[in-house]
Amino acid sequence: MEQPTKPDVRERLVLSADVRAALGAGQPVVALESTLVSHGLPYPQNVAVARASEAAVRNARATPATVAIHDGRILVGLDAAALEALATAPPDTVRKAARPSLAAALVAGGWAATTVSATMIAASAAGIRVFATGGIGGVHRGAFGATSTLDVSSDLEELARTPVAVVCAGPKAILDLPLTLEYLETRGVPVVAIGQDDVPGFYSTSSGIPAAHVADDVAAAARIVAAHLGLGLGSGILLCTPVPAAAALPSAEARAAIERALADAESAGIHGPALTPWLLARIAELTDGASIRANTALIENNARVAGLLAVALAGA
Repeated sequence: MEQPTKPDVRERLVLSADVRAALGAGQPVVALESTLVSHGLPYPQNVAVARASEAAVRNARATPATVAIHDGRILVGLDAAALEALATAPPDTVRKAARPSLAAALVAGGWAATTVSATMIAASAAGIRVFATGGIGGVHRGAFGATSTLDVSSDLEELARTPVAVVCAGPKAILDLPLTLEYLETRGVPVVAIGQDDVPGFYSTSSGIPAAHVADDVAAAARIVAAHLGLGLGSGILLCTPVPAAAALPSAEARAAIERALADAESAGIHGPALTPWLLARIAELTDGASIRANTALIENNARVAGLLAVALAGA
């Protein structure tokens, strides 16, 4: 007797026409998250950055697939009207969907934006191998130690369990970067720096921490990605490319702003899910908006690099 098909996330996917056509033809596709649209930047800057990221992917000869949730469906590829609707929806009406909250977001109806983990889940289910984001979450400062908070982003566990190549500018600068990299190594996730010997510092081109693996260029990175995904190990792979130098913050300036913001957050009693957005907003104030300029530049650049990576993988 034929066994019934096991239900999975694919039953919730709705692929846009261009994404479906590209995947059907074996053409390169890049997934993009949607939290930067709903919660990362104000309107109209949010939609401008989202459109610029999609354009960067197209200029690399790949198809962009911005992922979001609407009325119980996971949309893989947003048309102009859907992107505008998400960008203009009041942030307090748009849920953030990660692996732990994905089911609740689907059941709740309305809009939900996908974080790194939810976007990886959708990309993998759709057959998309490359995903571009700004910076990944990781181990927060104080997560381990005498007064442990155990505050570790679900992004890291998703990288350990979902075989997608994630392009970013490194872990977010407010995190404990050494512990984040150690956690990824422990969970079997390769971290590859593209074009430099150290891990990018998100707002800055360098964190000063040597990368475990280095690829001279995108073509070399694609060979590592193809080999890793081809082994069937089940984990993703993290590709780190630096923020464009023209928009980068000097390392000392970025570190000073981050330390000041962390101290201010502690004084204000900001903890838990509210901490990251509060810190990013405070760093923007302390740098007179330079951190926002760096953030928008790296988001677009990551999309460009991801497009080139997807094209290289398609031709491998």
